[in-house]
Amino acid sequence: MEKDEFQKDLEDKKKTLQECQTTKNLKTCMDCEKIFECETRKNYVRATYDSMSKGETGGFEF
Repeated sequence: MEKDEFQKDLEDKKKTLQECQTTKNLKTCMDCEKIFECETRKNYVRATYDSMSKGETGGFEF
């Protein structure tokens, strides 16, 4: 099964997030002092949502 644009973007954002965690020697973003202002994490969360909703807005439930 070929990955769609949302899955590819999510993989890219996940890789970037994991690289950030590695450079800061963290296992999770929860241990980072910049968790609430971090654009890398915000981009990953947004890509996760877009991957699940396939870009559709509204009405998405976890």
